[in-house]
Amino acid sequence: MKPPISTIGPMPMASPTPTGPVMTQTSPGTPTHCPYCALQCGMRLTAAGTGAGGRPVLTVTPRTDVPANGGGLCQKGWTAAELLTAPDRLTTPLLRERRDAPLRPAEWDEALDFAAARIRRIQAEHGADAVAVFGGGGLTNEKAYLLGKFARVALRTGQIDYNGRFCMSSAAAAANRAFGLDRGLPFPVTDVARADAILLVGGNLAETMPPFVRHLAAMRRAGGRLIVVDPRRTPTAAQADLHLQITPGTDLALALGLLHIAIAEDLIDTEYIERRTTGFAAVRASVSAWWPERAERVTGIPVARMRETVRTLAAARNAMILTARGAEQHAKGTDTATAFINLALALGLPGRPGSGYGCVTGQGNGQGGREHGQKADQLPGYRRLGDPAARAHVARVWGIDPDDLPGPGRSAYELLEALGTPQGPRAMLLFGSNPVVSAPRAGLVADRIAALDLLVVTDLVPSETAALADVVFPATQWAEETGTLTNLEGRVLLRRRAVPPPLGVRGDLAVISGLARRLGQDPAAFPEDPRAVFDELRRASAGGPADYSGITYERIEAEGGVFWPCPSEDHPGTPRPFLDRFATPDGRARFVPVDHRAPAEDIDERYPVYLTTGRVLAQYQSGAQTRRIAALNEAAPEAYVEIHPDLAERLGIAPGERVRVTSRRGTAEGVARISTAIRSDTVFMPFHWTGDARANLLTNPALDPTSRMPEFKVCAVRVERVPGAAA
Repeated sequence: MKPPISTIGPMPMASPTPTGPVMTQTSPGTPTHCPYCALQCGMRLTAAGTGAGGRPVLTVTPRTDVPANGGGLCQKGWTAAELLTAPDRLTTPLLRERRDAPLRPAEWDEALDFAAARIRRIQAEHGADAVAVFGGGGLTNEKAYLLGKFARVALRTGQIDYNGRFCMSSAAAAANRAFGLDRGLPFPVTDVARADAILLVGGNLAETMPPFVRHLAAMRRAGGRLIVVDPRRTPTAAQADLHLQITPGTDLALALGLLHIAIAEDLIDTEYIERRTTGFAAVRASVSAWWPERAERVTGIPVARMRETVRTLAAARNAMILTARGAEQHAKGTDTATAFINLALALGLPGRPGSGYGCVTGQGNGQGGREHGQKADQLPGYRRLGDPAARAHVARVWGIDPDDLPGPGRSAYELLEALGTPQGPRAMLLFGSNPVVSAPRAGLVADRIAALDLLVVTDLVPSETAALADVVFPATQWAEETGTLTNLEGRVLLRRRAVPPPLGVRGDLAVISGLARRLGQDPAAFPEDPRAVFDELRRASAGGPADYSGITYERIEAEGGVFWPCPSEDHPGTPRPFLDRFATPDGRARFVPVDHRAPAEDIDERYPVYLTTGRVLAQYQSGAQTRRIAALNEAAPEAYVEIHPDLAERLGIAPGERVRVTSRRGTAEGVARISTAIRSDTVFMPFHWTGDARANLLTNPALDPTSRMPEFKVCAVRVERVPGAAA
């Protein structure tokens, strides 16, 4: 029997690496991984009869041989199989010849022919870049790779990016310039349990990836201390030994103040700095002005708590600093992550077993999705598109002239903002994303999508973005296909097909292949078989920072996953890449001076309250999948606005009343939830709902100058009760 919806499930400790093969004769069912977050918890799918329409019904049980979850699942994982039988599952292509016509069922050949003909016409009239591609951080490595190749070879467009830009791009940019390599956690997640102190900045793991908490709990049981930085007393912050309830948008100032204290109190690791880093003198000078009292005035964190934080980290034998979206989804997210990396380097943490800096990656394939060609400026293997050697290598694998590769295009929000404009794309192909709900300034994004001459969407269900499309292709789901993903540790995993898809449903690879053939490409260059695509990905990534060339499906199955880089089949993989040297030309990590700046939009008399956004336990991303699962909707049925009692009293708002939140970009509504867990100058809204409950109608698309990350986590709003509205 399935456990109650409120449980996480058993969480026994697992060994650092799996023992034995992934699947044995004594373990019935299909071993695979959860379709949601980047933890990629192991689960087993077992047939349990048939349901409506004769579709197989699957039961989910957690696997104990996957270290990331070690037998635990969150409520989303327990209920994941229910999405396979969603009543409004897409099972046939949909097509409309005119924007004012309704979508109608179509045959596959008709829909593919229509999309290809329209693409040809638009590119003939407006050029190759008139067609854009927008991908997703949940696509398998095979899909991400083939989608990037399709954009650059079949469409010859540089206009490709993906929703992972909204997730971990700032931390990636910071890690690249500090370490020469971006790998979310540059150590196995099981190392967390070995730490003596962890500083978690802007992460609510108890709700976003609950099985991760087992590793934090193990650390604390062994005497370790957890420090959480968050404007809210989240379920994660409630478990912390120390909660730093920071003013939204001031994490960078906190990091500068913490480093100032570490230097002033002589708590830095001078020997490590001299041996393994460069640039410390400039950073020392840059933080000299950030005395603790100044940092307190900006952040709201008392000096005593800042000193306690630094002393705890410095005294620990093993310590970690982890950042997540709360710190990174800002117009200064790269500099914020950099400042915490500087603190970690000064304390001598990166490149030591049981210690280090890491980014807690969010989406299911957020790591692999950015490594293999969906991102505007990257080629497979995490190569830079602007690097002539990288272009030459990938062009050889693809059998094209390097000069035929288009250059870098627009970043995700810039791409969405340009749609349908005279200078922007006239058509877009969208895979694995729902930007009408998930993008910042979502109202404008919906308007721009509606202005396109052609929108082609592949999806599982009729999402809010699919509803605007001219062509909709019904896609297979996670349990109906095989493919690899790379979890937050940099471990390449294999999801396995457990059931066939419904009649009429095809995979994303088939959609890409079908369109490529109709655009004049050799069918052999765009195979539908995921193993064939992965083998080509291996060749394309060879020699790059994210080298998968030594990873095979067989190795993944036998070893329970393989860490990249893995340059040959006899290479063991690299669970901890920085032990001997960093991935910079001289092997040393780089200190980079940064300075605090105010949010792109601060509070004022007209908009006197900060808004911050985030997730809840029972929903995921845009909610297009989880809102279709009854148990999850029962647990989290509607959008809400979390308000401190003092603010609620000033505004005359009672618990359960409808509340309107207004920014300079739009208005959203939710039910008032009165709580002392939020600061009195801040309100919180989750972003999983649609219609007038879309939190992203409010958010600010101000972009980080380096990562091009929008400022999701702080903007200025006013809050008011909706007169006469029932809760």
